[in-house]
Amino acid sequence: MATFPNSPRIVKGGIVLVDAKSGRTLTVITLQYNSDNLSRTYEPRNFGEGGQGEALRFTGPAEETLKIEVEIDAADQLEFPDQNRDVVENGVQPQLAILESLINPGSEQLNNNNRLASAGTLEIAPMESPMALFVWSKNRVVPVSVTSFSITEEAFDTQLNPIRAKVNLSMKVLNINDLGFNHKGGSLFMSYLQNKERLAARAGSASLNGIGISSLPF
Repeated sequence: MATFPNSPRIVKGGIVLVDAKSGRTLTVITLQYNSDNLSRTYEPRNFGEGGQGEALRFTGPAEETLKIEVEIDAADQLEFPDQNRDVVENGVQPQLAILESLINPGSEQLNNNNRLASAGTLEIAPMESPMALFVWSKNRVVPVSVTSFSITEEAFDTQLNPIRAKVNLSMKVLNINDLGFNHKGGSLFMSYLQNKERLAARAGSASLNGIGISSLPF
């Protein structure tokens, strides 16, 4: 593929799995192609139908949901089979498998819990997963929990390995209500929120004349 010295460097989006206690990076999942769109949905957290004077009070940060479609295609690698033996043998299954690890506990965890149950352990703690961080530029690094995950395999090789697929991900942004202020993920959320405030300040404020009034009718 030809390269051009003056072409801009494209930053890839991705998901980083980290140890929630130490912050150590465990796995970096880079998207092969950046999604053409990123859908963000908010559900405000306020008193709503509370008593008089409560309508303007927030109970916490809004619940934010992110949705993206991830495309995975082995066509480029299959043009050079000698250099991409793993793709020839497995198609895009490794890329799909690492994304699926976001929603499944590890087999070692499952086996360990089974051994504890067989030994008569009365209380087995729920399995804790690594903390997932959705990274979409340096301005958006947020802890997330995958709430919906679907895969559509669209093309197959002669051995029925998928060679093209689309993955739809829906992720809940974890905020301080979910993690607490002292959690590493809570600190990341606060940085994310503070960055939004800095960006909002850069937008400035228009004048009342710009919306067709000279003063507010209080």
